[in-house]
Amino acid sequence: MVPPKVVILIAMVMLTACQTPGGTFCDVERPNRDPVSDMTPAEARTALAHNLKGAKLCRWKP
Repeated sequence: MVPPKVVILIAMVMLTACQTPGGTFCDVERPNRDPVSDMTPAEARTALAHNLKGAKLCRWKP
């Protein structure tokens, strides 16, 4: 039989390993300021969508 202390230790390790960094979008993301001339069209669309989301949710300014 496994000692109770070992079971508790394993359970604690398993629970903490599943955690992800916390925070809202506005806490963890920043505007994309990369030059559009260095991007592919798909990357530029993704950056624009990201920046529009930040402007709406976080009140980022252009």
